[in-house]
Amino acid sequence: MIEYRDTPVTRDAPTRSVWRDFSASTLVTGLVAVLVGYGSSAVIIFQAAEAAGASDAQIGSWLWALGIGMGLTSLGLSLRYRMPILTAWSTPGAALLATSLPGVPMEQAIGAFLFSAALITLCGVTGLFGALVKRIPPALAAALLAGVLLRFGIELFATLANAWLLPLAMLASYVLGRRFAPRYAIVLVLLVGVSLTAMQGELSLAGVSLAPTLPVFTAPAFSLATLVGVGIPLFVVTMATQNLPGITVLRAAGYRPPTSPLIGWTGAATLGLAPFGGFALNLAAISAAVCMGREAHEDPSRRYTAGVAAGVGYLVLGVFGATVTALFAALPGALIAALAGLALLGTIGNGLAAAMADERQRDAALVTFLFTASGVTLLGIGAAFWGLVAGMAVLWLGAGRRPAERPLTQERATQEKVTQDKQATIG
Repeated sequence: MIEYRDTPVTRDAPTRSVWRDFSASTLVTGLVAVLVGYGSSAVIIFQAAEAAGASDAQIGSWLWALGIGMGLTSLGLSLRYRMPILTAWSTPGAALLATSLPGVPMEQAIGAFLFSAALITLCGVTGLFGALVKRIPPALAAALLAGVLLRFGIELFATLANAWLLPLAMLASYVLGRRFAPRYAIVLVLLVGVSLTAMQGELSLAGVSLAPTLPVFTAPAFSLATLVGVGIPLFVVTMATQNLPGITVLRAAGYRPPTSPLIGWTGAATLGLAPFGGFALNLAAISAAVCMGREAHEDPSRRYTAGVAAGVGYLVLGVFGATVTALFAALPGALIAALAGLALLGTIGNGLAAAMADERQRDAALVTFLFTASGVTLLGIGAAFWGLVAGMAVLWLGAGRRPAERPLTQERATQEKVTQDKQATIG
C-alpha cells in the first residue's frame, strides 16, 4: 500500500548499495509492473503499427524501440533519483495513432513522432510542466490516482463471471500473505496463480520461442498536415493523460522528484528511438503504482529497486520483442486481471482515504475520482485529464463557500477541550 506522509521522500545518496536494497519482493513487484504494463495494452501497439502499414519486421521494431526505451529510462531514472520511477508507452497515444495513421506514409508518421517528442522535451527543459504540477492539491492527486486504478480493482471481481476458481484462490492467497508475510504477498499470489493455471492445463508455452528482434530504421519525412493532425494531438494526449497522472502518482505516494528532468528525459529518449518506431515514452502511472506500495517493500527508500527490476525486465522484453507476443498470449486474461487488481488493491484504498481526508476538498476530490474512473474521452483526451480539470473547477468554485467553517470548528473544539481540562483539574 502507498504510504501518504507529510515528510516527502527525496533522493537518497547515490552511494547506497543497490544490491543491499534489493529483495525478493521488489524483484517480483517490478516484474509484475512489467506484466501489467505489457498485458494491459500491447495489442493496441499492434493496431497502431498496422494502421501505419507496418510490416512484421517494423512491428517487431516498434516493440523493440518501446521496450528498450522504457527499460533504459526506468532503470536510469530509478537509480538516479532512488525512487520507483517507471516509464511506459503512451497507450492513449497508440489508440490515437490507430485511428489517425491510416493513409499516412510511415515516413511521415515517424516525422510526427519526432515532432511530438521535441515538444515534450521542450516542456521538460523549460520547466513549464513542473510549475503546473505544483499547483495540484494533494487530495485531488490522490483522487486521480484512485480513479485511474479503480477499473483494475473492479476487473479483479469481474473475472468471477467466467473463471471463479483462479481469482478467488489468488485473493485468498493475497489475504493470507498480507496477514503472515506482507512483504511476499504478491510473490505468493503470482506463484498460486501460475501453479493453478498450469494445473488446469491453461498454460501452454509450446508456441513460445526465444527469438531476438532486430530494429528497423525508417528515415523521417515531414508534412505540415501530419505534424498538425498527428504530431500535436499525440503530444497533447501524452502530456495530459500520461505524464500528468504519472508525476501526480509519484507525488501522491510521497515522492518528490524533480519534474522537469523526468519529462525531459522521456522526450529525449523518444527523439532517439522514434525512427525505429518508439512513438511516445512517458511517465507511468498504473505500473509505477505497483512498485510504490508496501507489497514492494516496507521501507519506501528501498522501493526504487522495484523500478530497477522493471527496467531490466523491459530491456529483456525489448530485445526479445517477437517472443513477448507469444508469451503473453500463453497467459490467461483472468490471471493478468487478478494479478493487477490484487497488486493495486492497497494503493486504491489509500488513495481514496487520502482523497477524502480533508473535508474542505472532499467534493472536489470526489468529482475528480468519479470523472477519472468513468473512462470517458472528450475531444480526444482521456478521463484522467478532465477529472483533474473538473476537480480543480469544483475546488475553485467552492472556495468562497463558508471558508471559516472548518477553522472555526477546530478552534471551538480546542477551546472546549481546554475548558474541560480546567474543569477536571478543579474538580
